[in-house]
Amino acid sequence: MKKYLVPVILLAAFFAANLHAADKPLRIIAFGAHPDDAEFQMGGTAIKLAKAGHKVKFVSVTNGDIGHWRVAGGQLAIRRTKEVQEAARRAGIEVEVLDIHDGELEPTLENRKKITRLIREWQADMVFAHRPWDYHPDHRYTGVLVQDAAFMVSVPFICPDTPPLKKHPVFFYFQDRFTKPYPFKPDVAVSIDDVFEEKLHVIDALESQVYEGGALASPAVLIKRKADNPEARKKILRASWSSRQGRIADKYRDELIEWYGEKGGKAVKHAEAFEICEYGHQPSKTELKALFPFLGK
Repeated sequence: MKKYLVPVILLAAFFAANLHAADKPLRIIAFGAHPDDAEFQMGGTAIKLAKAGHKVKFVSVTNGDIGHWRVAGGQLAIRRTKEVQEAARRAGIEVEVLDIHDGELEPTLENRKKITRLIREWQADMVFAHRPWDYHPDHRYTGVLVQDAAFMVSVPFICPDTPPLKKHPVFFYFQDRFTKPYPFKPDVAVSIDDVFEEKLHVIDALESQVYEGGALASPAVLIKRKADNPEARKKILRASWSSRQGRIADKYRDELIEWYGEKGGKAVKHAEAFEICEYGHQPSKTELKALFPFLGK
């Protein structure tokens, strides 16, 4: 009898350990170039992950200090940092804004190390960022920096002050409309219908951008978006973002049907979409369902 006891104990320990691993919260970090990009690109998905008990952090790689048509500099950087802090509070996630000037991000070794350390410190299972083919140089270089960090996060003698990851995260790209050298091709499409109003509440905190228009606006935008009327401007915001997320749902309807089934996929009104980066861990469909536990529900 004793000869069977040790294997049974070991088997029980194995299943207990795996059950614990399955119950362990996922850790997700997303890098946006500015204090609004991650919120816009995956605010709904972040809310769903946080509600499911997972840990989410947004990082703005620049401080957004030229992202307004009327004011710039430290005053704006402080304002936009406060905006994303409030947005994070509403979403139930964490946020950090790096002290790099808006419009001046470069893919330097110093910045690569910053990104590498942040991914390691967060012990990330999933990492999100822009694709490195974007109209804005800060977006492009954020994508490049995250790509460059994808290998380095596990290399022990780069940034040796921060322990390397023991396993490679899965890296994802945000959705975009650019087609050269190749268009965005989603691997995951997420229905955010159930959290659409909550996403609106999150981005409502980004007043300098969603109501005042950001860097390329004018006084006319304040009038058009009824920036001084909280109720009216929220209605305009809802209509604008319902259209925006609706276009994503329509464009990637096939992917929604793949994940949610024929009936469920066709019924989705608002969606966010992500492409698996060719760097980092390449997950199976089964693994993707574990990383996005609400897919198909």
